[in-house]
This record gives sequence, structure tokens and C-alpha cells, in this order.
Amino acid sequence: MKKLGLATLTATLAVLAAFSMKVEAAGIGFVNYQKVQENYSFAIQAVKEVDAKGLELQQYMVDKEKQYKSLDTPLKKKNFEDATAREFKAKEEAYLKLKMSKEEQIYNKIQAATKDVMVEQKLDAIVDYRVIFVGGLDVTDLVIQKLKNGKY
Repeated sequence: MKKLGLATLTATLAVLAAFSMKVEAAGIGFVNYQKVQENYSFAIQAVKEVDAKGLELQQYMVDKEKQYKSLDTPLKKKNFEDATAREFKAKEEAYLKLKMSKEEQIYNKIQAATKDVMVEQKLDAIVDYRVIFVGGLDVTDLVIQKLKNGKY
């Protein structure tokens, strides 16, 4: 009789442990980062700003090319080329620094919103949607909504 009671208690504990493990394991979410970025006003504005700087850099080179064509001596052309190369390098570095800064800001804001969604949805992790073959919870729209309404 004692053995039967112990067996029943052990089986009950095993069932309860299985249920509690299932409750704790929330699962995996996935997000389409590109879609989030395309629907996030901060990201859209940052991309426009970076593109404008890129066009400014292209226009700078067009203007310099016109100036170069108007020079008449090889010495003037050589000095102009050297000065233009230095100026272009500085402008290009500023452009790349701006681009990297904006990309980092966008990424950090999207990541913060995604972490909040992960906590709210009680998920174990959120991965890129291209990693998921079957299953998981698509949280893309939740992240977009959080970015539109949130503090990011």
C-alpha cells in the first residue's frame, strides 16, 4: 500500500512538473526587420537624410569635374586634383560616419522595442524571420506598433 501511494505521488509530481515546464516555455518569436524598418518613421527619415548627403557628395564631384575642365595648365590641374582628393576624402568620411551612426540608432531603437515585445509576449527569444522554417510567433506588427506608439 505504501508503495502504491509513493508511486502515485511520484507520478503526480512528474505530471505537475511537465505542466509547469510547458507553462514556462513560452516559445520563439520572429520579426521581419526590413518590414519594421520600412514602417518606422525615424528610420525612414534617417534614410532620407543619409541619401541626401550621398546626393550632395555626388553633386560635389560633378561640380569639381566642371571646374577641372576649365583649368588650362597641367600644374593647376595637378594641384586641383590633390586639393579635391583631400576634400572628397573628408566629405566621404563624414558621410560614412553619418550613415553608420543612423544605422546604429535605428538598430538600437528597433532592438529595444523588440525586447519589450519579447517580455510582453513572454517569449524566450526573437529571431529574424528568415531563420524560422515552421512555427514560432510573428511579432513584426507588434514591434511596428510599439515603435509607432512608444518612446523609441
